[in-house]
Amino acid sequence: MFDATGKEFVQPIWLSLKVAVLSSMGVFLLGLLVSWMMTKRRVRFKTLLETLFLLPLVLPPTVVGFILLVFLGRKSWIGRLAEQVLNHSIIFTWWAAVLASVVVAFPLVYQTLKTGFASVDKELEDSARSLGASELQVFLHITLPLSWRSLIAAFVLGFARGLGEFGATLMVAGNIPGRTQTIPTAIYFAVDAGRMNLAWAWTAATILISFGLLLCTNMLKRNH
Repeated sequence: MFDATGKEFVQPIWLSLKVAVLSSMGVFLLGLLVSWMMTKRRVRFKTLLETLFLLPLVLPPTVVGFILLVFLGRKSWIGRLAEQVLNHSIIFTWWAAVLASVVVAFPLVYQTLKTGFASVDKELEDSARSLGASELQVFLHITLPLSWRSLIAAFVLGFARGLGEFGATLMVAGNIPGRTQTIPTAIYFAVDAGRMNLAWAWTAATILISFGLLLCTNMLKRNH
C-alpha cells in the first residue's frame, strides 16, 4: 500500500530536480572557466591547485558537508555576510543543497571538460590566433565546438551527481520535508521508518529520471 499523499511524494522529486538543474548549471559554468584556465593558461602551483580541485572526489561526502557547514555557518565570515544579505542563514535551506552539489560534482565536471579542451588540436587554435582572433573568439568558435561531446558529458555528470547527492546535502541542508528534503534523503528516512513502498516509489522515480536523461544524451550524440 502506498502510504503517502501526492504532495508528500512529489515535493522531494521537485526539489531534487530544482537542486540538480541549478547545481549542474553552476558547476558547468565554473568548470568551463577553471578547466579553460588550467588547460590554456600558465598557472602557478598548477599541480597543487588540481589536487585541491579533485579532493572532493576522494573525501567522504560527510567530510565535505562538515567543511561546508563550518564555512557557511553563522560563526564564519561567509555565513555572517550571507545572513546580512539574505536576512537568514544559508544552512538548512535548499540553497545549501545546491552549494553542496556544486562542490561534490566539481571534480567530475572539471576533469571531463579539461580532457575535452586538451583534445582540441592546438594548431587550429594557433591558426585562428594568427588570423587575428582573440582568446575569447578562439574559445567560442574553435575550442567549444570541437569539444561538444565533453560539454554534454560534463553537464550530464553534474546533473546526475546533483540529483544523487546525499551525505554533504544532509549535513548542510538537513531533511526538512517540503523545504530541504531531496529524493536521496527522503529514501533514507523512509527506509528508516519502515515505509518501504514509498522508498521504492522514490527509487523508481529516480531511475526513470536518470534513464530519460541518459536516453536523451545518447540520442543527441547519435544525431551528431
